[in-house]
Amino acid sequence: MSEQYHANQPVLGAGVSIQEARVAVILLHGRGGSAADILSLADELDLPQIAYLAPQAAGHSWYPFRFFEPTVRNEPWLSSALHLVDQMVQQARQAGLSDEKIVLLGFSQGACLALEYAARNSRRWGGVVGLSGSLIGAEKEPRMDRGNLAGTPVFLGCSDVDFHIPLTRVEKSKDILEALGGEVAFRIYPGMGHTINRDEIRWVRELLIKLGE
Repeated sequence: MSEQYHANQPVLGAGVSIQEARVAVILLHGRGGSAADILSLADELDLPQIAYLAPQAAGHSWYPFRFFEPTVRNEPWLSSALHLVDQMVQQARQAGLSDEKIVLLGFSQGACLALEYAARNSRRWGGVVGLSGSLIGAEKEPRMDRGNLAGTPVFLGCSDVDFHIPLTRVEKSKDILEALGGEVAFRIYPGMGHTINRDEIRWVRELLIKLGE
């Protein structure tokens, strides 16, 4: 039953078809946002040969409570959301793309989901991008991480005064993802709001150019 909450939600796409793509980017929107919102990043990135997949969360939220609550409070919604991300990964694999050509990218609640999926399914991904997000779970809760990121490029970008994302949690996520073998680019922007900035988009664009070569 844990898989059912986000089942049968629409998945929006942009760029080339997944069968034609050299790189797939899975885009995960924030709480209260939509697949269409996060998909607008495709226009900002403006690159060829990229397939963008943006699933829609049921009720515009991947899970109901804050990301730093005990994980059990966010079940079964969280497990359903992770399952949906896995379905997107499987779709890219079935189209012939290796994990090293798959990028997981999210903003806010979607960033938390992208980071959590990558940590629990650590392998050499094309990239993992958390824009204003953190790994999920209570502070001293045992992690469910497995595998090794094996040098995966990881980007963590956040404001130092983000009301939704405590800086200490972003710093802790950096430590965990590095321990899992990720090559983490860690950028904190003084006084920035809860948003995405041009420097973050530039980093993602440069990553995708390299992956598409």
